Amino acid sequence: MKREFDNIYFLGIGGIGMSALARYFLHEGYRVAGYDLTATPLTRALESEGADIHYEDDVALIPAIMRDPKSTLVVLTPAIPTDHKEWAWLREQGFRIEKRSQMLGVLSEGKCVMAVAGTHGKTTTSTLAAWLNYAAAGEGSAFLGGISRNFGSNLVLGEGRRLVVEADEYDRSFLRLYPNVAVITATDADHLDIYGTPEAMVEAFEQFASQIKAGGALILKQGVELRFDTAGRELYRYSCDEGGDFHAENIELMEGGYYRYDVVLPDGRIDGCTLGILGKVHIENSIAAVAMLWCAARIEGKSLDYDKVRGALREFEGVKRRMEVYLNTSEQVYIDDYAHHPEELRATISSLRGIFPGRRLIAVFQPHLYTRTRDFAGEFAEVLSMADKVVMVPIYPARELPIEGVTSELIGRDITVEWELVERDSVAEYLKSENTDVTVTFGAGNIDVICSAVAKVLTEKLK
Repeated sequence: MKREFDNIYFLGIGGIGMSALARYFLHEGYRVAGYDLTATPLTRALESEGADIHYEDDVALIPAIMRDPKSTLVVLTPAIPTDHKEWAWLREQGFRIEKRSQMLGVLSEGKCVMAVAGTHGKTTTSTLAAWLNYAAAGEGSAFLGGISRNFGSNLVLGEGRRLVVEADEYDRSFLRLYPNVAVITATDADHLDIYGTPEAMVEAFEQFASQIKAGGALILKQGVELRFDTAGRELYRYSCDEGGDFHAENIELMEGGYYRYDVVLPDGRIDGCTLGILGKVHIENSIAAVAMLWCAARIEGKSLDYDKVRGALREFEGVKRRMEVYLNTSEQVYIDDYAHHPEELRATISSLRGIFPGRRLIAVFQPHLYTRTRDFAGEFAEVLSMADKVVMVPIYPARELPIEGVTSELIGRDITVEWELVERDSVAEYLKSENTDVTVTFGAGNIDVICSAVAKVLTEKLK
């Protein structure tokens, strides 16, 4: 990016995507400051890296050096409410204000962009692609939507032109990207507060697919149907074990919940792969990531090193809060997962049923957003009923104001197994007296703040 500014001020600096951008600008030598609602491990890490962050919406707290529109660029997350006082002041003063998606579009210019879109699986798939680039191809940078356990960060800075980005459909952000290679994992209805109808959301995915550069490729999940301009673009299909140009064969569940499988490519196969994280659902994500690498290599006139790909899959450590294992014994299992859409919950619960057959599963769920709870209450109840018991936590509102009649009980009343409503901070204490075996916390809000306490309670039961 041409250096027009010395300072970058972030409204919502603690978001997972925003913090990756903040890290990038710190690395490039810019002065970075910002606002966020609450302090988190991400914001504390940014502060330790040199960012000046405050947690109160107060114009007076914007650093003096950031108060000149000529030297400061403002980056905004769509999660900031329209009545935010700092945002209003920055607009009035004539600051250039860009959305996160606009910045990603600018920073991706001149790169071989590898974008992962879809309503589920984006973060694990994009993180896998970034790791495969690094470990199997020896190159590549990435802006990720989660903290990679291999890199210890949501930002990867590497050699070469390859750039992996998570293409977020919220607020139509992904329409700022023009990728060379794109994966679309799913187009299930979501964000209806933005799109209005499921059909409108699918149309946005079709527009995204049509923005793939000439000579590029779309890798589409088997069963997802989109209409888009294929002129000068390749279309491939992928799945776990349902066929397609890229898929898995000879899937074998091993001890501890890990899987061995063969990856089938259009021009060959990589036998004897083992993924370093639990869950059959992640086999599918790994197929998509390998497909991205295959397509990028094809565009660049290169080939895959099968041995290095096999080794990289085995060494993949996953993403924080994506089926993150805290405890895994024959007596107690505890996993935390970011799932916040019915189909994400279905995929994770189904995977856990396959890994731990016959064991009692307790699902602790914190709904994310009033609108999503309202729109999918029945679907949430159906999927959560796949557990043996459900513990509902009050809704995490994020950017939204309450909606009358929309509470966690809206889901609970249609759950067909035993369920209870428990305050988030009381969950660990509640589980002390429960018959726990396999316990999972779900949600995209702040339920992760109780993970350590839950893990401690369940670990003490082993003594």
